[in-house]
Amino acid sequence: MDYFIKGAEVEISSDEDGFRGSWFAGTVIRKLKNDKILVEYKTLMQDDSRKIPLREEIDVVQLRPPAPRETHREFKVSEEVDVYFNDGWWEGVITGVSKTGKFAVFFRSSRELSKFHPSKLRLHREWVNGTWVPQLEIEPKEDKKVSILPAKRKPGKETVEEKFSRGATVEVRIDEDGFQGAWIPATVIKRFDEDKYLIQYRSLRNEEDTEFLKEEVASINIRPHPPETAFVDCFKVNDKVDALFNDCWWEGVISRVLREKKYIIYFPGTEDAVKFKHSDLRQHQEWIDGKWVIPS
Repeated sequence: MDYFIKGAEVEISSDEDGFRGSWFAGTVIRKLKNDKILVEYKTLMQDDSRKIPLREEIDVVQLRPPAPRETHREFKVSEEVDVYFNDGWWEGVITGVSKTGKFAVFFRSSRELSKFHPSKLRLHREWVNGTWVPQLEIEPKEDKKVSILPAKRKPGKETVEEKFSRGATVEVRIDEDGFQGAWIPATVIKRFDEDKYLIQYRSLRNEEDTEFLKEEVASINIRPHPPETAFVDCFKVNDKVDALFNDCWWEGVISRVLREKKYIIYFPGTEDAVKFKHSDLRQHQEWIDGKWVIPS
């Protein structure tokens, strides 16, 4: 229980109907009496406004540290995995793989079968006597660094040199499988020579899970945090949007408009289609030649 101190990041389980086999990210607020702990969820909110995080008193046996995850892993049929879906990690078993590379996962608790991109999977692990079972697999050193995307230049246009100051809030794109079309919030630590920066992600953690991940990134893969746009009361089919999912902003397109300001978003980068609330979307903007442009 020494791990679960004030401010510690945790994963929280639930025995409620419909939530068995799931783990949700949270933070310890404080210890209570009788082995109870007050936690605040990171993805579950008190109401549909999604402005106030849900807080609950939880038994200590329902808590564990955030599970580790390999950066690159080839999954196999019959492996037990956790799938990131509906704001949490859900335990399942891989039953097959499609030609497009998606994995069919069977969820024992709900008796449902669904397909997922490998970026949504992690190997299932149990927290036993203060140790993860199985242990985190050791990956080759060359796989630890993030690949840098090539510069994207428009014909006949000069690329504007970007200069970001220390401490600046930015968004970063990376060339890892499953992150196509994603912009990840980060903070600039310092600038190197040849237009490279040391940044620290605000949601991705290092392999030891001791701190947020730091990476050396080329300036062409960094942009400022997008400014607020005029309020959009309702998006339309084919509108380009960014959707907040798993602490990243993902570029997508409205494919269906549902009731109660909900939408089906299609993500070209992963070929997924997922339902989102209006409050989890923002108008898509492009950072072109040092200016923000809203695509028509």
